[in-house]
Amino acid sequence: MIIKRIELADYRNYEFLDLQFDKGTNILYGDNAQGKTNILEAIYVAATTKSHKASKDREIINFNKEEAHIRTYLEKENVETRVDMHLRKSKSKGIAIDGQKIKKASELLGLCNVVFFSPEDLNIIKNGPAERRKFVDMELCQLDSFYLYNLNHYNKIVNQRNKLLKDMYMNPQLKDTLAIWDSQLVSYGSKIIERRKLFVEQLNEIIYDIHKKLSGGKEEILISYEPDVSIEEFEKKLQMNQERDIRAKITSTGPHRDDFAFLNGSIDIRRYGSQGQQRTTALSLKLSEIELMKKISKDNPILLLDDVLSELDSSRQNYLLNSIGDIQTIITCTGLEEFVNNRFEINKVYKVANGVVTSEN
Repeated sequence: MIIKRIELADYRNYEFLDLQFDKGTNILYGDNAQGKTNILEAIYVAATTKSHKASKDREIINFNKEEAHIRTYLEKENVETRVDMHLRKSKSKGIAIDGQKIKKASELLGLCNVVFFSPEDLNIIKNGPAERRKFVDMELCQLDSFYLYNLNHYNKIVNQRNKLLKDMYMNPQLKDTLAIWDSQLVSYGSKIIERRKLFVEQLNEIIYDIHKKLSGGKEEILISYEPDVSIEEFEKKLQMNQERDIRAKITSTGPHRDDFAFLNGSIDIRRYGSQGQQRTTALSLKLSEIELMKKISKDNPILLLDDVLSELDSSRQNYLLNSIGDIQTIITCTGLEEFVNNRFEINKVYKVANGVVTSEN
């Protein structure tokens, strides 16, 4: 799958943009804060329905407008697909595929898989567990519609249970309804735990070789899933922590508190790895994400590199660029020097200045 073209209307700093992409490597260069990342973000939103950084649609709509539009033209095996997305500040988004409205945003997922890699991702190893859960969730939601369904329901139940715990402060008899939410929490949460366990097993099959090459054969990495609770103990632990949850007014047990460890032998890279080791591990993780998407979807994802090359040394830059192969890649950067130095083949170059995109070839 490739993206042939994207049209934006009132999206962030773009009143209107019509941009065509090559099936190979596309470069968007220019100074910072000119709108380069906004284009990558729009592609990501068009593929996943969510921004990689904004939590609400209103944040990505032009400040002076009430709605925005993203239209993408995708192509796979010479068949073109058009995806229209209508973003609104006061309502939920509308999505149509080839002019046919879809009822659920989840129906879009899997049509076009994307891998987004930004400098923030280099900190995924040393940051808190929420960042690592987000990585796993964003990946699995693209690859597995059942996981998305279970995750959405689980998150709603956690929120509803937390609200109930707060309401019980003024209305203690509501405690009788807690068992209903606990039962659903265990049901959906157990499916999430099971799928995350499989995901880590699948990643481990890929990341070992990638990381060994990246580290010059010095390190052997293993990802370890650290569930907050096992499926077998889930219901029991919920009941055991019930009084604590009532006092704290928050759900303290479940996969929303999971974590993932990255081990080099017995060394936990999250806590004891050097910054170089942590960044190499993050790069290995992203490269493994690409390979896993290829394996499961039987298709190439679109790779979005947001100014990440400037954060890598030359050997890691070269490894990343050499790993791209035949994947359609869209790269943002402040200048073209690093590509010239690497003698990297560039198919399309655009200069971005103050929301204006100009083709240079």
